[in-house]
Amino acid sequence: MRRILLLSLLLLSGRLEADVALSALFQDHLVLQRGRPVPIWGRAAPGEGVTVRFGRQEVSTTATADGRWLVRLDAMEASSTPAPLVVTGKTTVTVNDVVVGEVWLCSGQSNMEWPVSLSDRADAEIAAAKFPLIRQFRVARAVADAPTEALEGAWTTATPDQVGGFTAVGYFFARHLHRKLGVPIGLIHSSWGGTPIEAWMSPAALASDPAFAVVRERWQAALAEYPSRQAAYEKDLAAWTAEAEAAKAAGKPHLRRKPAPPPGPAHPSTPAGLYHGMIHPLLPVALRGALWYQGESNAGRAAEYQALFPALITHWRAHFGQGDFPFYWVQLANYKAGPPNDLSWPLLREAQGRALALPATGQAVAIDIGDPDDIHPRNKQEVGRRLALLAMVRTYGFTGDDSGPVFAGATRERSALRVRFEHAWTGLIARDKPLQSFEVAGDDRVFYPATAAIEGDTLLVRAPEVRAPVAVRYAWRSAPEANLTNGAGLPAAPFRSDTW
Repeated sequence: MRRILLLSLLLLSGRLEADVALSALFQDHLVLQRGRPVPIWGRAAPGEGVTVRFGRQEVSTTATADGRWLVRLDAMEASSTPAPLVVTGKTTVTVNDVVVGEVWLCSGQSNMEWPVSLSDRADAEIAAAKFPLIRQFRVARAVADAPTEALEGAWTTATPDQVGGFTAVGYFFARHLHRKLGVPIGLIHSSWGGTPIEAWMSPAALASDPAFAVVRERWQAALAEYPSRQAAYEKDLAAWTAEAEAAKAAGKPHLRRKPAPPPGPAHPSTPAGLYHGMIHPLLPVALRGALWYQGESNAGRAAEYQALFPALITHWRAHFGQGDFPFYWVQLANYKAGPPNDLSWPLLREAQGRALALPATGQAVAIDIGDPDDIHPRNKQEVGRRLALLAMVRTYGFTGDDSGPVFAGATRERSALRVRFEHAWTGLIARDKPLQSFEVAGDDRVFYPATAAIEGDTLLVRAPEVRAPVAVRYAWRSAPEANLTNGAGLPAAPFRSDTW
């Protein structure tokens, strides 16, 4: 019986190796990118012929010696009419309900991962979600030590029974685009809460600047400390569990936060670990662009982020091999992080903004729509709308405002500073009350609260304590009251004129 069982397993193994297979990205309800060649790839037996049929196209290839195969469909027009994608080798695989439209990669940490079900007016939003042509592929969480092809996930449609699990930022972005463009929108959602940027960067990106050695050194130190910290964590967790059980038995609340495991092997903070496990398996999918909401985990290391962030963008573009595709992100919202005068978050926001020097980039400012008491603001609708404005203007060629006022310079006028802006052609507006959160300083570098008066498309900023101002700052706190907008209601980005 053992011999028969072994023979059966060997025969089954051989049959499975010969079965043609697709990457897990290609499943029912798939959205393909319009307007550019579309790679389709998978596995088959070495030397096996593979044919891919979609619509009127038919493309064939032969699996390589290691069993990989890839074809490229010609660029297609958008199509809302579902069609099958049929892949034939020694066996046949059919992917049903495939449409062609716009595909965007959504990545970052918890504010990108945040679902529709936990956003403002969630019940109403879910009930109204009747957009079967807006679809999400949710990449399963995975940390890997090396680039992998392994990928888990499934496509779901934006309907009331499924949209609650969509990335809220991505869904509200997609809803605006779908209504404006009238084409299917696909979201490839690959995010993980609490993760730093270096986890999402490839080894090539992390090796692109000698200054990034500090990332590797910090991680090596964490690994060295891991055994002792893990032992302490296990002890603390056992105590916490006993406390929780005792509180439950006594009918009392247990308020102490559950301890978090320390960083170590297979931890989501592993440099390049999430790139290997959650971005590399997507290569070389055809997409229009990427959305990014991350930075909270790097606050306190803004100088690093200023270099790491553009390196991530540059190398993602290189790895996907589709040129400088649009890359839009959300600047960190207002949140009470640290003591009142802590500048970690303002400096991180500044580091994010520096990446605008790269081509085809854009930043959605959220300094006015956060929750000072919650790192996860619920108003993801407006975040998605602001990202959609960037895409509609900068990617799809519509006209209109896609940014609030952006600091362009300041010059001295007697005891005041005149501040100039870009993106202020629709005017400057003080929303609800006189302008807040301005400061000026003289040569002594001591900042004082200042008043700001709107004069056309400029501001005149002054403080009675500073007779000869040389520097101005706006919203330069973790959770400022920021109410400067343009005529389109889009907020001014926090700024400073100094480099102190």
